[in-house]
Order: sequence, then structure tokens, then C-alpha cells
Amino acid sequence: MRVSRTPDAVEPERLVKSRQRVADHGEVFTPRWLVDDMLDLVKGESERIDSRFLEPACGSGNFVVPVLERKLAAVQAKHGRSEFEKRHYALFGLMCIYGIELLEDNAVECRENLAGTFTRYLSVDGDNEWVKAATAVLAVNIVQGDALAMTMADGEPITFPEWGYLGRGKYQRRDFRYDSLTQRASASEGLFAHFEEHEIFTPVRTYPVMTVKEIAA
Repeated sequence: MRVSRTPDAVEPERLVKSRQRVADHGEVFTPRWLVDDMLDLVKGESERIDSRFLEPACGSGNFVVPVLERKLAAVQAKHGRSEFEKRHYALFGLMCIYGIELLEDNAVECRENLAGTFTRYLSVDGDNEWVKAATAVLAVNIVQGDALAMTMADGEPITFPEWGYLGRGKYQRRDFRYDSLTQRASASEGLFAHFEEHEIFTPVRTYPVMTVKEIAA
């Protein structure tokens, strides 16, 4: 008997792109239910706007997209009454998510999936300065590289930006080498945590204070 597919049927979650990729790279994505259970173990952090998450094998975003969804829910609860604050804190939540991915197509998909989640929340289109700012942030926060070697696809050391929201629509950016951040994390509370300054932990570049328009440019 032929069974027709109902219009509201849910597509099964795809956890493997191909057998060849599994054989070559061990690529198997984590199911959403397991991601949610794991994030619930650090519920306080996963629902805090300014908590920083780094996924060293981010794939197409199975972990970082749910983290962003939780951050945006926190933004809505705390700043939803002010469109100005809602938008700026939503971008800051996005700024606090980082990823490293070995395969180029996964890195591209991860950026697209994060950007889509962000733009749907703000209800903005692709020609909006908020979308352009998010794209600029994701270009440096989600990198193609080797997390174990701590290098980009071109062999250069991985560098991540530390974004800060200063209030009144102003952001600060400082760039740090990933290998330095891992040393800091082992000796303190986590990535970008406060510490006594040492030359190995100084930023490789500090930017002038920026607005959304300047980030988007």
C-alpha cells in the first residue's frame, strides 16, 4: 500500500553527509536532542548573552546555532521592549560565539545558519546594515582551520576577536591568537577572562571603538 506524505511531516535530521566524509574525516553530526541535553548541563552559561562559546569542530552549526537561539531568547527577555537595545545585544550575543571547522563547506554553512537565525530574530533582509555587520562578525568568528594545529587553512595561526559591547551602540574589538587564548584558559576562568597582563596574552591588534554601521562597512 502506498502511503502519502502529509504536508506537515518533519524531515528526519541529517547526521551524515556521505559515507566517504565519515571515512575521511569521521564526520558525524550531533543530534539536536543531545545538543539540548548537553547545553542544559551548562544552562546558566548557555542562556547568558555575554558568555563566550567556542566549538572547535563546529560543522554546520549543530551546537553553535542552539547556543545563539538561547542567547537571543535571553535578549528578548531582557531587552525586548527596546528595539535599540534588542538589536545591539542580539549582535553582541552573536559576537560571543566562535567556531573552528576543518572543511570549507561546513564552515560556510555554519556562518549561513548563524546568520539566518540572527536575521530571522531581527526580521531584517540581506541589504540591511545589521545583516552586513553579522556577516562581518561571522567571517572572523567562524574560521576554517585545524583546531589541534591551531592554524588556519592557509597555515597561519588562528586569530579570534574579543568583542565587547560598551553600551550606547558602541563595540570594542581586540584580536588574540588562539594558541595564546588556550594558555590563558588553562590558567584562568576561560577564554578572554580577566587576568594579570602578561606579554603572551596581549592582543595582536586593537581596533577603534565601532558602531554597527562601521562594522558593516
